[in-house]
Amino acid sequence: MFKLSEIKELIKLVDQSSLQELEIENEGARLLIRKPNKTESVLVTTAPVQQHAYAPVGQAGPVNQAPVAAVEVAAPQATAKQEDPSLHKIVSPMVGTFYSASSPGAASFVSVGSRVGDKTVVCIVEAMKLMNEIEAEVKGEIVEVLVENGQLVEYGQPLFLVKPE
Repeated sequence: MFKLSEIKELIKLVDQSSLQELEIENEGARLLIRKPNKTESVLVTTAPVQQHAYAPVGQAGPVNQAPVAAVEVAAPQATAKQEDPSLHKIVSPMVGTFYSASSPGAASFVSVGSRVGDKTVVCIVEAMKLMNEIEAEVKGEIVEVLVENGQLVEYGQPLFLVKPE
């Protein structure tokens, strides 16, 4: 059986990733998390997975249908700033974990209002235990930080909005 905390964590991971669907079977329970059309659905069944005599070994037979709980959560709306074409988006060049500072106790590389040059390091994206410094690539002012420290980021995901000079 799945614990509520585990389900919440899986929903969070699927929401932050490019996955559209995740299905897991564990101890006779099946969990399906799906993101169709800007919403997230969670289906949980508690029916045991049954093997039938006519099913070859290693292949599951039909599953008894049990009551299903469904939860729909609307996806967050994009901010008006993200849609402003005059702003430059600094995007993640890889999948990884976003860090706003060089170490846990250090000050952030940049924050809203910081002035940056094209070679200014704005954050670190950790991928496979390698710390990759991300540079602004544009001269200007940080208008918005779009991700939180420690958040998983996807390839191409906007990290910062910069008002170019």
